[in-house]
Amino acid sequence: MDAIEKKLLEEVADLHGIPEGAYNIRADGKLAGRNTTAHINIVTKEDKPGIDIYIAPGTKNESVHIPVIISQTGLKDMVYNDFYIGDDCDVTIVAGCGIHNCGTQESRHDGIHSFFVGKNAKVRYIEKHYGEGDGNGENVMNPTTIVDLGENSYMEMETTQIKGIDSTYRDTQAHLSDGATLIIKEKIMTHGHQHAETNFSVDLDGYDSSTNVISRSVAKDHSSQMFNSNIRGNNKCAGHSECDAIIMDEGTVGARPEITANSVEASLIHEAAIGKIAGEQLNKLMTLGLTEKEAEEQIISGFLK
Repeated sequence: MDAIEKKLLEEVADLHGIPEGAYNIRADGKLAGRNTTAHINIVTKEDKPGIDIYIAPGTKNESVHIPVIISQTGLKDMVYNDFYIGDDCDVTIVAGCGIHNCGTQESRHDGIHSFFVGKNAKVRYIEKHYGEGDGNGENVMNPTTIVDLGENSYMEMETTQIKGIDSTYRDTQAHLSDGATLIIKEKIMTHGHQHAETNFSVDLDGYDSSTNVISRSVAKDHSSQMFNSNIRGNNKCAGHSECDAIIMDEGTVGARPEITANSVEASLIHEAAIGKIAGEQLNKLMTLGLTEKEAEEQIISGFLK
């Protein structure tokens, strides 16, 4: 891999070389490297672009990396990745996409990830999106995540988009069985004229299922964001959604949190807060010797941490 591709891998997957364990690296629409293990098998789909990842029941303390990197301007890449996670697993999955676009054409990656999680399994899913390049072409990413959680399973999703994505539509759909838990933590920062829209749709079908959807975002310059969430309580369950956003300059943020109780035993809460950085926070940091810009950066860093 060249220096650009290595940097993209570092940004989206925290990789400083070839990872240990199972991995599948996709570069400019093609397979760039793959490794399987005794418990994790990766198979190329035959009917459409993408892969199937099979994690054997009882797999513990293992990880799989599936980053996508694009350095070819004008490339439009689409993948369908399906994860079959067996009962009683405890695994970490690291995905994400990085685009380096120095041309005038749009570079785009659309990924549809479907998770079929077995009983009593525990999954940590990390997805980062990053863009760079000195051209005029836009970097576009539209990730779709579909989650089916088995009985008493647990999944934590961490999705991050901090830099360089001009347009994104992020769609997450989930169905939870008895005793299942889904935690979603989203972090987004937009600048320039970028636009980001997220949509979370969670069905708490199972008895004693639960979810917590947390979004933190910052909109700078003339960028815009929209947060949509709908948690449906269809059984005895607990659901909570929280959207906190900071607007700066001429940025705009909209929030549409929705909860629907279809059972008298559903307990659902939603919260949304949008505002600017508090003046007293800036003043306090500036009295310590920071410039206004440095103080803003410190506050934003802590907010998105």
